[in-house]
Amino acid sequence: MKDMKSTKVLVTGAGGFLGTYIARDLLALGYSVYSFSRGEYPHLKEMGVIQKHGDLCDYESVEEAFTGMDAVIHTASRVGMWGKYADFYKTNVTGTENVIKACHKLHIKKCVYTSTPSVVFGNKCIKGANEDIEYPENFLSMYAETKAIAEKMVLLANSGTLSTVAIRPHLIFGPGDLNLVPRVIEASKKGRLKIVGDGNNLVDVTYVENASMVHVMALEILTPQSPIAGRAYFLGQGPVKLWDFTNQILERSGLSPVTAKISFRKAFFVGMLIEWVLKISGKYNIDPPMTRFIALQLGKSHYYDHTRLERDFQFTPKYSIEDGLDKLFQK
Repeated sequence: MKDMKSTKVLVTGAGGFLGTYIARDLLALGYSVYSFSRGEYPHLKEMGVIQKHGDLCDYESVEEAFTGMDAVIHTASRVGMWGKYADFYKTNVTGTENVIKACHKLHIKKCVYTSTPSVVFGNKCIKGANEDIEYPENFLSMYAETKAIAEKMVLLANSGTLSTVAIRPHLIFGPGDLNLVPRVIEASKKGRLKIVGDGNNLVDVTYVENASMVHVMALEILTPQSPIAGRAYFLGQGPVKLWDFTNQILERSGLSPVTAKISFRKAFFVGMLIEWVLKISGKYNIDPPMTRFIALQLGKSHYYDHTRLERDFQFTPKYSIEDGLDKLFQK
């Protein structure tokens, strides 16, 4: 890649949680940073990010925005526990297909894709699996299924002219998070938070600045000859006991720890029932308190082996989990 000051990197979803940190870190290194999203973000303008607007699902607007770029970091996706499959597919699959197509047509040489460990999460515990773990035959999450389809497309697109890599960060938290921690706090305040299962399940978590660092490292390492080209990497810190971590968040928020419990089998059944009711009633614009996938996420272990990331990226987290919590709650 040419001199950083003249290297143009476009970040899809730069206005989001992780995307903002990636844009910030790229700017600090001297890259020319562009964003592509449907809306305008004042904080990106203040940072010095050049904003391009359009819809990922509209190929012409993607091609127009990508023209002149040297590399793309594709973080934008539709995230959620419920909704219409077509909506998830449109953003996560068709949108990614347009990104790849534009990269090929415009001779963009690098594409870093933000995936998720959910692409390999079916209905069983995952304890220390590495990247050899296969995609499940059946998915219980439309988000996970469409992200898996998109990830496969990105990795298959790797070639001598377009180098690609997929990063799978797990449960990202930190300042600016509008999803994970706020949902936990809101559920606690409403008295809806319950430990699913015995409370001993282990998970990976990832502090957001570490996640951003890995994306930037991927961009800089990625070449056709690089060992990371065409591969996916798990990213996480831990494992930690999910409910101990949750209670740390609640304690730092001035809230009581969660002690109420529900068995995994009951939570899974309740999730299945809620999904059935929502489906037959045609209600898709709802954030349900429980689904089968949520029950699995809250009641089962899911943590991964990060040996390959540490080896191929020479990566060691800059911030510990405790550092991340300190930064999240600093006043």
